[in-house]
Amino acid sequence: MGKFEIINIGDKAELRHVISNSDIETFVDLTGDDNKIHINKDFAQKTSFKKPVAHGMLSASFISTIIGTKLPGDGALWFSQKLSFLLPVRVGDEILVKAEVVKKIDKQNIIELSTDIFNQKNQKVVEGMASVKIVEPEPVVEEVLESESETKTALIIGATGGIGAATARRFAKDNYELIIHYNRNKQAALDLKKEIITISGKEPILIQADITDELSVESLFERIERDYSSISTFVNCATFPIPQTSFLKTEWRDISNQLDINLKANFLLLKKAISMMLPQKKGKVITISTEAIESTPASDWVSYVTAKSALSGFIKSLALEFAPKGLNINMVSPGMTNTELISDIPEKSRLLYAAKVPSRRLAKPEEIAGVISFLASEDANYIVGETIRVNGGKNMI
Repeated sequence: MGKFEIINIGDKAELRHVISNSDIETFVDLTGDDNKIHINKDFAQKTSFKKPVAHGMLSASFISTIIGTKLPGDGALWFSQKLSFLLPVRVGDEILVKAEVVKKIDKQNIIELSTDIFNQKNQKVVEGMASVKIVEPEPVVEEVLESESETKTALIIGATGGIGAATARRFAKDNYELIIHYNRNKQAALDLKKEIITISGKEPILIQADITDELSVESLFERIERDYSSISTFVNCATFPIPQTSFLKTEWRDISNQLDINLKANFLLLKKAISMMLPQKKGKVITISTEAIESTPASDWVSYVTAKSALSGFIKSLALEFAPKGLNINMVSPGMTNTELISDIPEKSRLLYAAKVPSRRLAKPEEIAGVISFLASEDANYIVGETIRVNGGKNMI
């Protein structure tokens, strides 16, 4: 059954976006529309608007996003649009774009959608009607040989960090299809993409997301689901700077930040990732713990230790629940690893730490990635709810 047949009158989709100065600057660079009403505060002050307003077509451009990625999504040929601009939109406004199917023309595979945009005050700022033809791909009949190896697809969260990037490179060598997540460091993600193509010849997907924000996580997985019906491996290497403060100087936001990146983010991500894995009755989930909860913790890491301890309990609970359904959920606990995360730790402290390690050195990101690769492999199918310690012998059980 084609996509047109499964779309019904009344189907809806929506997306949100906060208009930023960067959006307006990019729009001006792209279109050349540098009308002072959009970019000059002094000029706008002399008008009835008093403040600069965003280009009307900037807000309207997100209608293209919702049509092209959500309703109807891939195969959408947007050929007609009526628009009425009702209220101004300014920098800082959060727009909500809503699309709803109001008509279907069966003979031509055409749907008509209402396309309305609202601001954060629930005021309608743009009213519109779109016509979209759904282009169905021609069926391709391929003979699948039983001897062909199964495609492995891995989502790596925090792939621009030291351990994340090393894991991506290792998985490229392991012949994975890769989905590379980043938050702010787009250039590092682009550089990593080039490396992966060189290693494996496969082009990874790059996706930006704030993994502590529910809407951003939903968008991340909507993007993944457009290209993949499932993922075989989920690895979360995302980190947040560790505040080194005594308890009496620790603020609640320090603990909250660590809980957000370690617990909330994994909660939001794994709800989606596990849901994708369950239909295939197999999947590997690997998150990162820390040596700091395996022995006597550092006295000035209360926020970090608290969050990682909570994550450990969370992961063990999931491992217990989903092991009968074919999922292997585990953690890797690195010792101090030579990455940017420890850049604020004094050199003397690092040397003293290395002196206490039987191996007499810090871990390399590639060594942590190797253990992650093992847990993602078929060789680790009987490992469930474990924390693999990679610390040069510093903490032995």
